[in-house]
Amino acid sequence: MAELKTKKSDNSIVAFLDRVDNEERRNDCFKLLELFKKLTKEEPKMWGTSIVGFGSYHYKYDSGREGDWFLTGFSPRKQNLTIYVIAGFSEYDDIMKNLGKYKTGSSCLYVKKLSDIDMDKLKTLVTKSITFLKKRYK
Repeated sequence: MAELKTKKSDNSIVAFLDRVDNEERRNDCFKLLELFKKLTKEEPKMWGTSIVGFGSYHYKYDSGREGDWFLTGFSPRKQNLTIYVIAGFSEYDDIMKNLGKYKTGSSCLYVKKLSDIDMDKLKTLVTKSITFLKKRYK
């Protein structure tokens, strides 16, 4: 079975975020850094070379595949700021309809800038995702 390449490291988060070229995106990242520290009560870690993750959980699938992953996090990508909502979005239609301007992947929320979304809705979404993961992967 292939080993997961994205792993937790002790690389500097501040140094990583300071290298974000787009000033608005860099500022948004530092806002998310503080927000996610408060929501998770966890110190952030770099996961791989480009993801800032908070907390972790151990998963094991019926297939036998298992590993460790972060509860939530973000990554400043060239096109968007990616916010990881690991539980996905299917259970959160009431939040998503009033969140603002965004796109989604299976567990990724893509925003151009934080001012495009309702931060209270984001807090609720991330908190619900973390709560779900902690209950499921005790």
